[in-house]
Amino acid sequence: MHEDGPVTRAELTRRTGLNRSTTLALVGELVDLRLVHEETPAPGTPGAGVGRPSSVVRASSDVLAAAVTVEIDAVGVALVGLDGTVRDREVESQQDVPSAAQAMDAVARVLAVLTARTDPAARIVGVGVAVPGIVRVEDGTVRDAPHLGWRDEPFAAPLADRIGLPVRAANDANLGAWAERLYGSARGVDDLVYLNGGASGIGGGIVSAGRPFSGADGYAGELGHTFVAANGIRCHCGAVGCLETEASRSALTLVTGTPPDDLAALAVALAAGRPEVERVVDRQVTALATGLRNAIHTVDPEVVVLGGFLGTLLGHVGGRIEADVRAQSMPAMTERLRIVPAALGTDVLVRGAAEIGFRDLLLDPSSPTTESRTP
Repeated sequence: MHEDGPVTRAELTRRTGLNRSTTLALVGELVDLRLVHEETPAPGTPGAGVGRPSSVVRASSDVLAAAVTVEIDAVGVALVGLDGTVRDREVESQQDVPSAAQAMDAVARVLAVLTARTDPAARIVGVGVAVPGIVRVEDGTVRDAPHLGWRDEPFAAPLADRIGLPVRAANDANLGAWAERLYGSARGVDDLVYLNGGASGIGGGIVSAGRPFSGADGYAGELGHTFVAANGIRCHCGAVGCLETEASRSALTLVTGTPPDDLAALAVALAAGRPEVERVVDRQVTALATGLRNAIHTVDPEVVVLGGFLGTLLGHVGGRIEADVRAQSMPAMTERLRIVPAALGTDVLVRGAAEIGFRDLLLDPSSPTTESRTP
């Protein structure tokens, strides 16, 4: 119900293979836990069927996860319902790149504001944090977030102590990949690559065989640092010719004169087709196609999803990126390939962060650790 939306009790019985009495008991338990609610559709309602209609079970919009996004210029918090609705959100701009401690302070402040204006019946069960960097998933330590200047910074545990809620942290693009698989352009796809372009460079996430591909320590998917240009720009990681230095949001916004975070304005400026802009676009498309070729030959995805400014770039050049990728890839590996823009837009990291905020609850709905606490 959390992932697929409202469903009839009869359909739950069919999908799970359980008998009707067991489904009834389990739904009743979830209702008692205030995680779902039931409603009986009126006769004649589409999908109600013939005779006595089966009740519809919905995940609760009052059970919330706090989804935190940390960027070099802002810290955002959104409250997302178990039913997938974004109930409220607030972004606190940062004058300077925030330290880990400053980011925690900002999260605490913003969460307090959101909590104060949230319905008293609602309850926050967990916090998920999307970080633009390498995160050790088991304890939420940020090993390296170069754009933020964080290295070996414990984050999840001290933030949990600060706000009194369970906290999990993960790489932002890995969360974006999973969100797009559950709710976006790659819904239901078992093998995909996701690339997001934002203020902190290009992050990558991979889903393989229907599972997040995170590697031994959760560091897999750093596709922004795949090699694309031998004579390229030196990257902050120390290498030369990384994808995120050869295809960057800052280069596009600089040549178009658009605000860094206004993708709609960027799209309009790109559509004008000015020669000096198209020269930058050409270089970035070439770099992106090479980076995607590397990923495709390694992962063999069915779908590549491009988010952030990369999605805007894809919208501008249309099928050219896919054509360039096919031109330099083994034909068999691109037979079914689709390259598509992210469908969740600015909500992609919010939805991804919310997923790990809900993880403890989904693993054990009756666990006392998932009870609400006021931050």
